[in-house]
Amino acid sequence: MSDPYAARAAVHEETVDGYGTVRLLPLDAKADAEVVHVWVSEERAAFWGMNGLTRDEVADVYAHLDTLDTHHAFLMVRDSEPVGLFQTYEPEADRVSECYEVRPGDIGAHLLIAPAGPGGVRPGWTAALMRAMTAYLWRGLDRQRVVVDPDVRNEKAVDRFVRQGYVLGPEVVLPEIDLPDVYLPEKRARLAFLSRPVAFPA
Repeated sequence: MSDPYAARAAVHEETVDGYGTVRLLPLDAKADAEVVHVWVSEERAAFWGMNGLTRDEVADVYAHLDTLDTHHAFLMVRDSEPVGLFQTYEPEADRVSECYEVRPGDIGAHLLIAPAGPGGVRPGWTAALMRAMTAYLWRGLDRQRVVVDPDVRNEKAVDRFVRQGYVLGPEVVLPEIDLPDVYLPEKRARLAFLSRPVAFPA
């Protein structure tokens, strides 16, 4: 079976034992709109904030994101299969900066894992994708700390980060953003932080 993503340059590749090789590809807002739209339309992705958007609207969101120097989106591909959507952002350029004291070397991240599909539960997939994500942040971007801001109601996400070593921070209210190109409703979030381990020296 041919790899439809083979011709696309990855910003990072990480081989995870027992899982495969994960490639982080800069998201193509138009080409990847179909697969991303399927993921964000599911009820399980309600906290991602895109339930109800059409495929074209999802493409427009990521086309706008692509115009920013501070926010980036990536398609996570395992071998030849898309398995997740990963986003990074500079905290000082994001509304989260109004809710905590940003340190030099901080980087914000969001992770949406693809649905399991007909095969059901996939043990180890979350840990593998989070490993690839953080390896890129440490080695590729040379950052010192990751901040995440899952919705407080998304207990599964909060627990997932804790199990991966994140330290819980305060519960905060991210303010509403209403601009011509983007609208984000107010969000009650639980901050969590992961500091760079000694295993990834500068």
